[in-house]
Amino acid sequence: MERLPLSRLIIISNRVQPPTGEGGGNQGGLAVALSAALREYSGLWFGWSGETVDAFTGQLNLQRAHGVTTATVDLEEHDFDEYYNGYANRTLWPLFHYRLDLTRFERGFEGGYQRVNERFADTVVPLIEPDDLVWVHDYHLIPLGQELRARGLGNRLGFFLHIPWPPTQLLRSLPHHRQLVEALFAYDVVGFHTEEWLESFLHYATSLMGATLGEDGRVTVGDRTIRAISCPIGIDTESFVAAATSEGALRAAERMRASRAGRSLLVGVDRLDYSKGLPERFLGYERFLQQRPECRAKVSFLQIAPPSRETVDTYLEIRAQLDGLSGRVNGEFAELDWVPIRYVNKGYGRETLAGIYRAARVALVTPLRDGMNLVAKEFVAAQDPADPGVLVLSRFAGAAHQLCDALIVNPHSPDELAEAINTALQMPREERIARWRRMMDNVVEEDVLWWRRRFTDALEAVTAA
Repeated sequence: MERLPLSRLIIISNRVQPPTGEGGGNQGGLAVALSAALREYSGLWFGWSGETVDAFTGQLNLQRAHGVTTATVDLEEHDFDEYYNGYANRTLWPLFHYRLDLTRFERGFEGGYQRVNERFADTVVPLIEPDDLVWVHDYHLIPLGQELRARGLGNRLGFFLHIPWPPTQLLRSLPHHRQLVEALFAYDVVGFHTEEWLESFLHYATSLMGATLGEDGRVTVGDRTIRAISCPIGIDTESFVAAATSEGALRAAERMRASRAGRSLLVGVDRLDYSKGLPERFLGYERFLQQRPECRAKVSFLQIAPPSRETVDTYLEIRAQLDGLSGRVNGEFAELDWVPIRYVNKGYGRETLAGIYRAARVALVTPLRDGMNLVAKEFVAAQDPADPGVLVLSRFAGAAHQLCDALIVNPHSPDELAEAINTALQMPREERIARWRRMMDNVVEEDVLWWRRRFTDALEAVTAA
């Protein structure tokens, strides 16, 4: 029998997206995962509403929907520009994804980032009860734990990073990098998706901060000891499998089968972001069509890429680049009754996506760098056990450490991508089933509830300050 949790769970993240009945066309993997965790573990989810106001008031909006209680606060426009568009998405995001060439260092950005973390701390402290477990999420809120401690919070406090942790030499390019890392030592437990990201953090702590390493992931700097763990996030597997066989999913799958006219369907589903490797994926598919003329008109590639962060210039550039590449490939290879690439800039609900995954012969999940990538796991969960598709997965995605039976590729190599596409299309059913079964075992065993339990068990083991 599973023991009942003794404490509430308070989740804090940059953005709060209240769950919807179907899973939400615009909900990211983190939103779905946190909603699933809170349904099992009572508490609330605090963060930004997504709305801006002329002046910050700290006024809370409390709601409850589909078993999840949320508490949101509006940000003022100036905060949004410096904290979110600025430091979070023009400084930390590209740097942590190894894109120093796109990283912007501006003092105003850093000031806005600190200011919003202070405002979050001021606003959320009154909501926290003495026995609550507090779990802070992602790169937007690294200093939040330090701010909560400064306001007297003695609760057990955890932090989870959902993106890669960069190598030490790369992180050193960030002004005040040491202060950012020192802020993590206000937490009790710090989690990363993979051993690779964890090892990068430990290398920084030992080489630049003089940290000493103890048993069971303990890291000590001065008088502070934290526990640093690898803890790969999973999906809500049971509900996603159910979604894949729902009426809505079956309609979507049938629609895809009708539209492909007997062709093998390749699919990619990614937020529009330069870290996802979409131009490289288009080039790999183009190379496949060049090298395998006999396969032309026998395949169809659907790329779904909902826009995100549309006010950030690098995202406008990636959209223009993909428009140009898809036009070039279609212009060169299209026939009167066949278009090689269908490129769609909109999001879809979970049931619809599950149906698309189920209808696909191949999924291309080829980010240049990704903390985890839950699309890979969703694709596996959506498959027909009797006739599953093949996952082509970047070696630079965190998911590659678990889904070892995917076709693992270097997304920077068009030839390697082209070869993997061909291998996937030619793979016998018996091999597809065998690979799928091993990956599905992992997706079932290490699901979102396993992830939550692994982290909160570590946090509950801490003696509160």
